Formats: sequence, C-alpha cells, structure tokens
Amino acid sequence: MSNTLAIEIQGLEKAYGSVRALRGVDLDVAQGEVFGFLGPNGAGKTTTIRCMLDLIRPQGGTVRVLGLDPQAEPIQVRARVGYLPGELNLEPNLRVGSMLRYLAALRGNRLDWAFVRELAERLRLSLDMPVKNLSKGNKQKVGVVQALMARPELLLLDEPTSGLDPLMQQEVYRLIHEAQAGGATVFFSSHVISEVETLASRVAIIRKGRIAETVEPRQLLTMTTRRVRVRFMEAVDIGALARLPGVSLLAQDDGVSVTLQVEGAVDALIKALAAWPVADLQTEHPSLEELFLAYYQDQEEAA
Repeated sequence: MSNTLAIEIQGLEKAYGSVRALRGVDLDVAQGEVFGFLGPNGAGKTTTIRCMLDLIRPQGGTVRVLGLDPQAEPIQVRARVGYLPGELNLEPNLRVGSMLRYLAALRGNRLDWAFVRELAERLRLSLDMPVKNLSKGNKQKVGVVQALMARPELLLLDEPTSGLDPLMQQEVYRLIHEAQAGGATVFFSSHVISEVETLASRVAIIRKGRIAETVEPRQLLTMTTRRVRVRFMEAVDIGALARLPGVSLLAQDDGVSVTLQVEGAVDALIKALAAWPVADLQTEHPSLEELFLAYYQDQEEAA
C-alpha cells in the first residue's frame, strides 16, 4: 500500500436545508487501500461519496480525489473513478450489453470489451437480457460490471453486494481483491460485518455526520457483546467462567450447558474453556446494527 493518498477529505460539511448531513468529516485513504465506510442510514455515507464526485457540493471543507479537486476538475476525476451508486438507474428498454456500451461511450469507448464479457460471465449476467426484465440482484450485477469495466484507479462502491446471493457476493469480493491487486484503491460502504472483515484493511465509522472512529475490521467485534453457548461432555463447575472479566452468566442447565454474554474479545473465555471437556460451542455475532447501537450508546454515555 502506497503512502500517497487517493482520497483526502478535511472538514467536509453539507446541509440539506436545516438538516446537517455532514458536520466536519475528515478522511484519508491511501492509494492501493481497501477502505470500508460504515454507519446507519442517514449517517452521511452516500453524501460523502457524492461530494467526492461533485454530484453534490458541500458548504465547507476540502476534498481531493487522486490529487484532484472534484469541483475544479470533475470530468478528470470521473474519468479515473468507477462508481456504483446505492440506487442505480438504468434505461429499462435497453438490453444489458447496449446499456454497458452506452456507458462505455460516455468514457470515450476506451474499453476492452473482452474484459466486459469476462465480468458478465463471472457474475452470470446475460448481456442479451432487457434491463426491464432483470431482478434486483441482476441489476446490481450490471452496476458492478459498469464500475469495474474501465479498470479505474479508484472504485467508489455504495453497498456493492446489495441484493446478491452468497455465491455472487463471494465473486464480487474476488473481483474487488483482483482490482486492488491491479493497483486500484477501493472505498466502499456496507452494513455487513463479514463483508468488511473480508475486504477492508481499515474502517471508518460515521455517526451523525462525523467520523466517530477509524479502526481495523477485527476491532469491530470488540465494540459490543455477543452470546456464547457451550455444551460440556459432563457436568462441570462453571462458576469460574462467570468470574472472567467481561463474562456474565445468562442461563445454565445442570452444569452441562451454559449460555454466556461476553463483552469484547472471547480470547480469555476460550482459554478458560480449555480446562473442561467441551462437546459443542456456538457464538452469536452481533449484527452491524447492534454494533452501532452499542457503540453509539457507549460514546454518548462517555460524553
């Protein structure tokens, strides 16, 4: 990963009337990095991405994309960026191939069409299908193809796997990793923890128009609690487990089965369980929504 910045945002502010969508966003993304952007609906994710492309203009702050000012050089920025919007609008009466050729024409037809066909094949997308007959998932595939097909220097992806089945999600992950291996920088928003863990090297959490924190993906799961269910091969004294820091007992069944709540990492619990014969262990990972709620609540209590 390069030390050169692909995205540099300082003090970004944007309001829609009386609603302040962005309240001083600061972000740095290095060239070659895969960067996750997380937050609940209305936190400012899409607004931030649109400001990077000069699709909307902020009231304050500065934005640099690939070293360029999007407001002064919007065409130059968009020529070097692949963008997948959260709400993709396609011409319903065109076939998929014609839609992609139209988008290619907007880029000056400087595309390798064999690469476009390869992307479509890998995503199991028919180029002959009319857009109006596509499912939500297949429309999302069109969006992924059009973002990747020019092999851009920077990918801005707003919920890239929305509506896709698990197999296609994995294929999109592979395509993103291949784009990064080819030198591209990737900036994406998501609501799926496993997706962030798979793709990102760093993650920014945006809250009420401000960056609350920038962390590594593995740190996300230490920000909230999870449930752990353990079944032993024989009855054991589980009092020692409940006395571990961050561990509390929720339920037990004659010392054979136990349900625990664990705050943060489970490393201490796993090491303690090694002293007993464990027949089965299950963990419930928090959803991203639960993570946000727990994290935001902790921040508000601290404030």
